[in-house]
Amino acid sequence: MKIKLNILVALAVVLLGIAGFSFVRAAGDSLSGSIKIDGSSTVGPISMAVAEEFMSEHPNVRVTVGISGTGGGFKKFVAGETDISDASRPVKQKELDAMQPNGIDIIELPVAFDGIAVMVNPKNNWVDKLTTEELKLIFEPEADGKIMNWNQVRSSFPNQPLTLYVPGTDSGTFEYFTEAICGEARAHRADCAAMSEDDNVLVQGIAGDVGAIGYFGFAYYVENVDKLKIVPITHEGKTVTPSAATINDGTYQPLSRPIFIYISTKAKDRPEVAAFVHFYLENAEWLVPEVGYVELPPAVYELGLKHFDDGVTGSMFHGGGATVGVSLQELMSKLSE
Repeated sequence: MKIKLNILVALAVVLLGIAGFSFVRAAGDSLSGSIKIDGSSTVGPISMAVAEEFMSEHPNVRVTVGISGTGGGFKKFVAGETDISDASRPVKQKELDAMQPNGIDIIELPVAFDGIAVMVNPKNNWVDKLTTEELKLIFEPEADGKIMNWNQVRSSFPNQPLTLYVPGTDSGTFEYFTEAICGEARAHRADCAAMSEDDNVLVQGIAGDVGAIGYFGFAYYVENVDKLKIVPITHEGKTVTPSAATINDGTYQPLSRPIFIYISTKAKDRPEVAAFVHFYLENAEWLVPEVGYVELPPAVYELGLKHFDDGVTGSMFHGGGATVGVSLQELMSKLSE
């Protein structure tokens, strides 16, 4: 009986020691403050997942993540209202120019690969794939008020009204898609059933409209596979369905792209911001796939951390905005030369 009691006492001491260690660790966490993030609805879910994990380790730091679209996020960033801007396209020169009077500079960090998925309603039984030329026919400005039925896209399609649900004009997804498909950023027809920075609005619109077509980040399709039908895309003779594998290996073209976070140099040296950025890139390899995106090669995250620690500013795209078909590691290396 005495032996059993001694074992129980020893076990209690061990458990108290573990609990005590946890308490000391939480109480001894000196990191505090707040971090404000805003921008892309595509990057938002990644930043939210990172913020949740980070705050569980650092409960005295408050991280808020807003979603106002890539362009809307940069407007807040330029005004000094945020520390980090989520972006589904590279920063533009006019945005860089607007930062200068406020003494703001940026550190550009790619965080994931994303594919833009084209969606139709699940009851659409006529579309099995679309070519990039057919997508251009549907979405280009010249289609406004003219391409109104599916049989105008392909003669074998039914005489069914064609309705569009697309990202808003502040969205980086909108800019990238128009450059990749229509040949010019922001060149897009205006007569859409819905244009919104909130991808959930687009999901609901397509899910409730048999004649609908739309596009947004692949991760939102993954979250809503029961409400949407994904469309394989034919480009240069090859038909590819977007997936984690085809986005990562670059075969889903031309609608695969890197997505980014931008850190203000004014916020960089704050301990909570530095810790958060390190946490973001050091854990992206497992957090990014958890929310439906494709992780970057480890070497790119390592180079991103070096850029952050060394304070490498500017954009590897030189303010050129959306860029189709890029080699991140090569571009990042050139930026730091």
